[in-house]
Amino acid sequence: MKRISIISPAYNEEDNVEACYQAVADLFAPGAPLEGYEREHIFADNASEDSTAEILRRLAADDPCVKVILNARNFGPFRSNFNALRYATGDAVVVFLPADLQDPPEIIPEMVRHWESGIEVVAGSRANREETLMLRTFRRIFYRMSNALSEFEIPENVGEFQLIDRKVWEVVVSHTDQYPYIRGIIASTGFKRLILPYTWKARKRGISKNNALALIDQALNGIFSFTTVPLRLCSFLGFIIAFFAFLYAVFTIVMTLVDPAAAPAGIQTMITAIFFFAGVQLAFIGLLGEYVTAIHAQVRRGPMVVERERINIPADAPQG
Repeated sequence: MKRISIISPAYNEEDNVEACYQAVADLFAPGAPLEGYEREHIFADNASEDSTAEILRRLAADDPCVKVILNARNFGPFRSNFNALRYATGDAVVVFLPADLQDPPEIIPEMVRHWESGIEVVAGSRANREETLMLRTFRRIFYRMSNALSEFEIPENVGEFQLIDRKVWEVVVSHTDQYPYIRGIIASTGFKRLILPYTWKARKRGISKNNALALIDQALNGIFSFTTVPLRLCSFLGFIIAFFAFLYAVFTIVMTLVDPAAAPAGIQTMITAIFFFAGVQLAFIGLLGEYVTAIHAQVRRGPMVVERERINIPADAPQG
């Protein structure tokens, strides 16, 4: 019997985890679309401050198909999700199913059907979003920017809600990034992919933990994880600015020799140039700092996640 693993990170989701568990269990029930497949549902709790952990303990006690990882503190959604992904044992793995069910579990059977037909990556695409126009616009800008800079395509509106084959899983979990950008890692593998559009639903219960700063952080991580183009653009722009500064210096000298009265005013020119170049330098230093920060995290080689407890997962369970 083939096994389907499903990963669901959670943080303060006491209103949603049981509904998420039940929605997945219903897909595998007798007479349901995934009857005949074995279910493995892995929850990763990111040190919730509500009763999420207690609910997960109860679900795991009643159902051995539920596996739970309790983190010692909040390590952020990407690291928690990736750490849980490493424990998946299924023939196919749903990389991310949110506890709030904004990505609909009811399309997982269709994902499985495409996987059975030979598709190695079935990626859900949020073709319609029940969210504000501003958020949709910023997301569109991000995807176009990241694809323009990357060496491979990350399909627009595709997140971590993807079903991947076991061999794809092996490649994905072999990465040792301290801040893994999972959708980018999957896209970089190059396996056969199919895009499955769906409607991304508005959250029905609880409050989203993704604020504006978290979304910006995720976007920057996505850009800097897979391309060095921004650094090269800074180098080219630096040479261009230096070239025009040289031309301006020559122009100033010539004007001073030809007609001193028509020469550019020295103080105003100097102030403008100082502020302009200071702004450019700060921007370049900040960009360089993003790469240095990423390198620093990799070099320190600390644990991606510190686990407080694992439930229904053997102590000697291998990690990918």
